[in-house]
Amino acid sequence: MGEFIGFSFVMLVVLAAYWSFVILPRQRMFRKHNKYVTTLKVGDEVITAGGIVGTVARLETDRGLAYVKIADGIEVKVITAALSRPFDAEEIAISSQIGIDPTAEQRLQQRS
Repeated sequence: MGEFIGFSFVMLVVLAAYWSFVILPRQRMFRKHNKYVTTLKVGDEVITAGGIVGTVARLETDRGLAYVKIADGIEVKVITAALSRPFDAEEIAISSQIGIDPTAEQRLQQRS
């Protein structure tokens, strides 16, 4: 009986650790992304999950679609879940220097 209680305790600890290190961070990230998507408006510059940078031309929130202008006369239809984050040219420039410029990571953290 003591082995069962010990095993049960270990399994509960493992389950709690998994929950706090895997599930909770994913839920926070999901909520943050949902908030970002619901606050999108026409004219916002975005980066898609594929790395394409464009400007939101129109939104169909009821269908979960965004039309993103990526060049003059070129508009792509994207599901809103694929709009990963807002485009910030300065942040992208600093991120590209990580590993090259020793101060880049520190500058990026200061922006947050």
